[in-house]
Amino acid sequence: MSSSWRPTGRDLLLLVALTLMWGVNWPMMKFSLRELSPLWFRAWTMTGGALVLLAFFAWRGVDLRLPRARWLSIAWLALPNILGWHGLSIVGLSGLPSGRAAILGFTMPVWTVMVAILLGEQRLSRRVFISVVAATAAVGLLAAHELNDLAGRPVAVLWMQGAAFSWALGTVLMRRSNLGLPMESVTVWMMLLGSACFWVIAPLNEPFPDVRAFSGGLWWSLLYGVVLNYGYAQVIWFGMAKRLPPSASAFSIMAVPVVGTLTATFIVGEVPRVTDWAAAACVMVAIAAALIPMRAQSKP
Repeated sequence: MSSSWRPTGRDLLLLVALTLMWGVNWPMMKFSLRELSPLWFRAWTMTGGALVLLAFFAWRGVDLRLPRARWLSIAWLALPNILGWHGLSIVGLSGLPSGRAAILGFTMPVWTVMVAILLGEQRLSRRVFISVVAATAAVGLLAAHELNDLAGRPVAVLWMQGAAFSWALGTVLMRRSNLGLPMESVTVWMMLLGSACFWVIAPLNEPFPDVRAFSGGLWWSLLYGVVLNYGYAQVIWFGMAKRLPPSASAFSIMAVPVVGTLTATFIVGEVPRVTDWAAAACVMVAIAAALIPMRAQSKP
């Protein structure tokens, strides 16, 4: 992949849509967790999203057949991209304010660049060092706040960092894969495999939810997760992760923590603190520092 990537108008529109959908999704998920336990939430929304995508792509005439020889490869990609990220992040979110969880989860672009360096796709530079320091500062700020807060959940910080690393690894592996299948097919089958795992894990760890007790607000929140977060946004993200450089795909989510922190006030009543804004600023500096080499190298 050439380092001279330049976003098209369509790319920019998709980036804005993805940022808004994923940013709002964090407080929406937190709203859902008031009535629904984390693993059951993932099982319900991911299954619904996978079925929506399956029906939509079948209607569009996309070849969704999965050759037997590709099952193992899809499963390996689903492990970090779906089970790792979505499982660890929802557990982490259950113990943190949604804006804070979003900030921690979206240190992912820094991890993406670091994984790419380890795999020889990018070179270590001073900019990457700055990026790592800034991301570490963000995590340190929020971890310290959780340790100092009597109601804090510092372990949830570790869950979110595990989720961020898992997503980063999955993003790089997705780009390196050569399955010979439509990205729509890969996305649907990864989500279906992930859904099956959550339906096995959830009843082993959490009581079965009482659907009759679900409020109207919860149903709307679940619909948001199915149609937008798992429906439209997943297609955008995996398409970008496949065809763009690691740094370029990471650029798409730079403002998600800010959107999540801002909208959390209106959706779940969370008031951001100074440390939250400082950590969000550190994450944006970290992502920007990681991206500068790509942009600089593209100049003639």
